[in-house]
Amino acid sequence: MSSENDPLAVALFSEMFTADQLARNLLSKTLPKGMELSHFSVLNYLARATEPRTPAQLARTFNLSKGAITNTLHKLEWAGHIHINPDWEDARRKQVVISPAGRRARDAALEVIAPIIAELVENVGTEKVRAVLPVLRDLRVKLGELG
Repeated sequence: MSSENDPLAVALFSEMFTADQLARNLLSKTLPKGMELSHFSVLNYLARATEPRTPAQLARTFNLSKGAITNTLHKLEWAGHIHINPDWEDARRKQVVISPAGRRARDAALEVIAPIIAELVENVGTEKVRAVLPVLRDLRVKLGELG
């Protein structure tokens, strides 16, 4: 089978892109007023992080340009959701940590989106979701290697 127009690959990516767009639209409408999906993603990541992250690390994690992550971080800092501090070991770098207000904002967002996600999983079926997760992880890893 030719890899140029493989119908299976086209169908897979069509479904992934459409599901991604629908999920982003749904969650964006559900998030608390003023919070963007990118804000929630960074807050959720920082809430689970065990140590501070640099803006460059966050840019790599979210596959964003330095300018894009800087813009998001400035908005989060302005809202009081994160602290951006100097790195005392390397004055050229900054360290980003979630603030108590940021943790509360993340928790509030999670409180409104978790039931939606849980309902989707229930409607699709827990076993189907469990079965597809390893495939999605493999795709994510392979895409990361290509990017």
